[in-house]
Amino acid sequence: MIYQYIEGLIQKALEVKLIEPADQFFVRNRLMSLLGLENFPEAVDSISMDTIPNLVEKIITYAIDENVIQNVFDDKEILAANIMNCFVPMPSVVNAAFEQKYKDSPLAATDYFYNLSKNNNYIQLNRIAKNISFKVDTQYGQMDITINLSKPEKDPEQIKREFKMKHANNYPKCLLCIENEGYSGRTNYPARANHRVIRVPLLGESWYLQYSPYVYYNEHCILFSEEHRPMKIGREAFERLLTFTEKFPHYFIGSNADLPIVGGSILSHDHYQGGNYEFAMTRAVDDFSFDLKDYPAIKASVIKWPMSVIRLRATNIRPLVKAADNILQTWRGYSDRLANILAYTEDTPHNTITPIARNRDGIFEIDLVLRNNRTTSEHPLGLFHPHADVHHIKKENIGLIEVMGLAVLPPRLKEEITDIQKVLLGTSNQVADYHSEWAKQLKAKYGTRLNKEQADSILLDELGKKFVRCLEDAGVFKEHEAFKRFIHALNK
Repeated sequence: MIYQYIEGLIQKALEVKLIEPADQFFVRNRLMSLLGLENFPEAVDSISMDTIPNLVEKIITYAIDENVIQNVFDDKEILAANIMNCFVPMPSVVNAAFEQKYKDSPLAATDYFYNLSKNNNYIQLNRIAKNISFKVDTQYGQMDITINLSKPEKDPEQIKREFKMKHANNYPKCLLCIENEGYSGRTNYPARANHRVIRVPLLGESWYLQYSPYVYYNEHCILFSEEHRPMKIGREAFERLLTFTEKFPHYFIGSNADLPIVGGSILSHDHYQGGNYEFAMTRAVDDFSFDLKDYPAIKASVIKWPMSVIRLRATNIRPLVKAADNILQTWRGYSDRLANILAYTEDTPHNTITPIARNRDGIFEIDLVLRNNRTTSEHPLGLFHPHADVHHIKKENIGLIEVMGLAVLPPRLKEEITDIQKVLLGTSNQVADYHSEWAKQLKAKYGTRLNKEQADSILLDELGKKFVRCLEDAGVFKEHEAFKRFIHALNK
């Protein structure tokens, strides 16, 4: 069957234009070398026609059965990436094609690169398909909820290997460094042989565009600095974000905050996230508008959103950058004890911003989400972080993606929600201890004389409410008057 899988993969690669007909024998020979094959039949009957990810999985199974590799997670990942690297052009060729298509339109360029990243199996479509995703109507608009099931579990042999690995290896320095492009991978470090990035110069610096292997939304991309340096929110960050939307007007782009608790999972490498997707936050309407006395060309407002967000709009990037920087500098030093906001504890800073930029038909827009990472004895994980009563749903940081209205919830919820559903159907009372109070509340509110469809609808709706609560907890201003005190400070 291996010959049928190889020929099927080559035919599929031809179909999606990963390779040209003239490349077939070259690619076949490279695949044979990876699999230890010395011969190939003159004719292959019943070519296996399947998706590229499925064909790669079948080839990996063959490699395990024939002892080409061990049945260990990293061996499988490395071989899978090397298989697809046989079909992927060199980085210079990919960048040249991107630049040529950009001359037609930015959309044509990103379409090319996104399709390449899917077809070469860098974007893990089979794993992403395992995620449970749905939308929930809330008072702030329609939120996106995802129970993340795409990350593969490590097998016992993989865990044993990682335990034995004692030596330090600092190449690449992190998962976002440019050195990952084409890197084969190793134990406890992902395979990137089929990984390609696009050069995007920004403000005289080298930046690079790639897609996330586990996309949470359409064209979920990452823009990262060539220099391995810590994330920093400041004037240059605002200018980069807005300039990027000028280059790629169909993409939004934003940054995680640059402090622990309110920041992202990788604070050690300067990077942003973007994509071609409209979040609930994008659709949020103005709650109230206000003037910025030093920036009359800017339309400023506070939007109707569970977190504390200032939205700035203008036809020109320059005043937006200046105004955003002024808001950031004022916020970094701002304290309001009535609102439980302290800018510092001794020399430790607490205030920063999560920024998101867009280009709406030539009107540049930047949302500035005010963040504070202070902890207290009552809220040791963060005062402006999901509180203990919602930790049974989400305990992790509220990062950029959640800020915009997409909940990324832990995989444990898949089974746990089923258990709670049984409570609502009256067929069981067994739930995880940390869900017991919630299950009691739902049972008291809705009873147990429900059908499965009703129970499903209720649970989706209630999950949406819990997510909104997570965002409301993360909002620094709980009242309009507190927000207006800060706006007054901006206009002093």
